[in-house]
Amino acid sequence: MRTRPLKVALLGCGVVGSEVARIMTTHADDLAARIGAPVELAGVAVRRPSKVREGIDPALITTDATALVRRGDIDVVVEVIGGIEPARTLITTAFENGASVVSANKALLAEDGAALHAAAEKYGRDLYYEAAVAGAIPLVRPLRESLAGDKVNRVLGIVNGTTNFILDRMDTSGAGYSEALDEATALGYAEADPTADVEGFDAAAKAAILAGIAFHTRVRIGDVHREGITEVTAADIASARRMGCTVKLLAICERAADGASVTARVHPAMIPLSHPLASVREAYNAVFVEAEAAGQLMFYGPGAGGSPTASAVLGDLVAVCRNKLGEATGPGESAYTRLPVSPMGEVVTRYHISLDVADKPGVLAQVATVFAEQGVSIDTVRQQGKDGEASLVVVTHRAPDAALSGTVEALRKLDTVRGVASIMRVEGE
Repeated sequence: MRTRPLKVALLGCGVVGSEVARIMTTHADDLAARIGAPVELAGVAVRRPSKVREGIDPALITTDATALVRRGDIDVVVEVIGGIEPARTLITTAFENGASVVSANKALLAEDGAALHAAAEKYGRDLYYEAAVAGAIPLVRPLRESLAGDKVNRVLGIVNGTTNFILDRMDTSGAGYSEALDEATALGYAEADPTADVEGFDAAAKAAILAGIAFHTRVRIGDVHREGITEVTAADIASARRMGCTVKLLAICERAADGASVTARVHPAMIPLSHPLASVREAYNAVFVEAEAAGQLMFYGPGAGGSPTASAVLGDLVAVCRNKLGEATGPGESAYTRLPVSPMGEVVTRYHISLDVADKPGVLAQVATVFAEQGVSIDTVRQQGKDGEASLVVVTHRAPDAALSGTVEALRKLDTVRGVASIMRVEGE
């Protein structure tokens, strides 16, 4: 074993960063044995140096992250500060000064991953980011390495624990969205500002990363169709139950049947209770990967939190340190297919549409005519009426999303339709 330690700079010491530092200290002997050399925490960049951080030598604390990554003796930079800047500049500076990088920064990778990979390749460094997608769940490395010889056609899953907790509570307790969000916040599953989670930005960033790796093409967060869960109501949950379904926020990345394009989308969807994803409870994540030779694989586990995310960071740290000792680098970006990302309107889906309508003869016929004119086939219809008002629930067969959107717009123009109570896609057949 080499006795000279590999030096690690840690950018950020919050929930995840502090856990990374703790594990590096308490498991130092095991990490050294697995790597083939000891690893040394050489500096920790933070914004608030006065905060007490148990187990970390105060002499390691600095507010000058730029100076830390420019030192020249740093072997690996672990970036867990998040956001676009200064993280992007710090990572590229680390590459320029001889360090490889382990990052948990999904937003940056989804926005500017191509440039980061290019910088890593230019300077002969590693860029690893298992922790950016699904916490402790090994997902990035299986896609980049274990399935490198296979053809992945679809990635489908729950990749945000906050929204899964909220939807699970709405389903199991009958709570409304606001009540479930309050509970998630009280338990620490939701941030004080939950926008990134509940509006689907977090899941969209992860979908972009997964699609890019799975299909060997470049997908940015702006390519991902995104809908959050803020409009999901208790009535939607109840309607799903009547259909034998539950509601989940899904990230869906697919290769087109002809192989000429890909799609990436995040939105709430009804899935059958018989589907394995329907049983993913609380703040857990689960992802299906469908490949031609391997078939269907499922990855399940805690998708967030200090310890689970730190576990993924440390796994990458071990891999990068091994590469350093072997004077090698791991897999970089694979974007050789250059497949275009199709817009949501071309995606073929099913819809669950709930309408408030007048309770009088001929309404169902008018509604059915609109669907027929738009070329959308109806699977099932359920109607309930009382005192001149009625509700009409229509579930469609699969059709292009643009056709279904056109159908909804045409329905709104009918005099007999008082309003569109809810619209939701149906997946997981």
